[in-house]
Amino acid sequence: MAITVGTATSTRVGQESSDQSPDDLLAAMAATPAEDPNRPALRDRVIEAWLPLARHLARRYAGRGTSDDDLTQTASIGLIKAVDHFDPGRGVDFTGYAIPTIIGEIKRYFRDRTWAVRVPRRLQELHLLISAANSTLTQTLGRSPTVADIASHLDLSEETVLDGLEGARAYRATSLSTPVGGDGGRELGDTLGGDDNEFDLVEIRVALGPALATLPERERQILSLRFHGNLTQTQIADRIGVSQMHVSRLITRSLATLRHHLSDRSA
Repeated sequence: MAITVGTATSTRVGQESSDQSPDDLLAAMAATPAEDPNRPALRDRVIEAWLPLARHLARRYAGRGTSDDDLTQTASIGLIKAVDHFDPGRGVDFTGYAIPTIIGEIKRYFRDRTWAVRVPRRLQELHLLISAANSTLTQTLGRSPTVADIASHLDLSEETVLDGLEGARAYRATSLSTPVGGDGGRELGDTLGGDDNEFDLVEIRVALGPALATLPERERQILSLRFHGNLTQTQIADRIGVSQMHVSRLITRSLATLRHHLSDRSA
């Protein structure tokens, strides 16, 4: 993210604004018609003059897991919005309008950009309310507030507060490289399961039971010896007292019967 403010100004505007205060520049811009060709350059001068305010507010939020440059850029965006939307006719001085606008932009940045896992905006806003309430109540109560204390302070149900606390767990993610176990010999990623291809066979196995029940006992025995016992056709023939060729025909016929039943079930 990069914010740049244009520096091209006309000679007349540069001369007139060089000694003006930030408030004077703002008043001059407000008095300049939108179609005046000097207004864009004057707007740049106003933004430049008030940038120290944006930087000061950005520093208040330093050390919260994001870079100082990003905070300054975000605060600058808030300042630009304040300059573009400020209406001196409302009787409010610029700082009274710009400060909440800039801080709102910074808080929106934290809300939207610094969550490790995306959660609904409602929970993000609830997390901010709970954090502020927790700080306030810790000072007033002289102890850590309970869920009931926070719920009463915010006029919310305890269940809603618990939802907000649970959602706050998404604010920071735990690295998969985090050591786990007493000896630290394993990492968190090692405890995660992988793809289990057997799940793809669950439906087939459920359907296979009734299909097998339609086969004669000897054919079920042959299939069991072949596919569960891993015996060869010759070994099966020796065990049940028939030829290997006959075993082969029975396996072929049994499998065809099973396929037929399974096809009818999926149709």
